[in-house]
Amino acid sequence: MSSLPKEPETSREFVKQSSLYQEFLAEREEILRHKWLESERLGYDIGFERALLDWIRKHRDGWRAHRRALLQQQQQAQAALRPAAGVLVEAGQKQQN
Repeated sequence: MSSLPKEPETSREFVKQSSLYQEFLAEREEILRHKWLESERLGYDIGFERALLDWIRKHRDGWRAHRRALLQQQQQAQAALRPAAGVLVEAGQKQQN
C-alpha cells in the first residue's frame, strides 16, 4: 500500500493563509449556520447539500457583496493608518536627534 507524499509544512501554511482559502472557510461557516437554522425551523436535519443549494440560491450574492464591502472598508482604514504611522516614526526619530 503506497502513501501519498507529504506536502511541505510551508506550502500547507501558505494555502491556509491564502485569501481564497479564507473566503472558502467563511462561506462554509455561513452554509453550516444556514443548515442549523433551517433544520431547527423545520424540525429535522436538512443535510449539507440541501442547505448549500438553498443558501446559494437565497443568500450567497448578498453575503458576498456585504463581505466585499467590509473587506474594502478594512483595507481603506489600513491605508489611512499607514501614512500616520510613517509620520509617527519620523517624529520619534526627530525627538531622538
